[in-house]
Amino acid sequence: MRGIPSPATIYEMIGGADTIRELVTHFYDYVAQDPDLRPIFPEDFTEIREKQYAFLTQFFGGPQLYSETYGPPMMRARHLPHPVTPRRAKAWLSCMERAMDDTGITGDARQFMLQRLTLTAHHMVNTPDDDAE
Repeated sequence: MRGIPSPATIYEMIGGADTIRELVTHFYDYVAQDPDLRPIFPEDFTEIREKQYAFLTQFFGGPQLYSETYGPPMMRARHLPHPVTPRRAKAWLSCMERAMDDTGITGDARQFMLQRLTLTAHHMVNTPDDDAE
């Protein structure tokens, strides 16, 4: 129908590119300090920040940056070389929640994002906690 706007994506609801960029910046500040996560990330976060920015942009309804740059996301396959444990998935989510706090993402958009990210984090688990490292 003409004249009826399409529903906004989460990407649009939270403020688009600038908000995703800020979220990713805060997120990796927390990852750098987390004793469970730091060991499985590269020393330099430059490339991983860009990949996360592209992925979250696409994941929440923005431009298809990740697929256009890196190909199909296939996140589980891309994470298999890294020991992702239940404890690390929980720590990852905690860092993301803190980054959302810092970025000011609230309300229904935050709830939706956390639900999607929680499913994704648990899907990445590939190693029991006692087998890590």
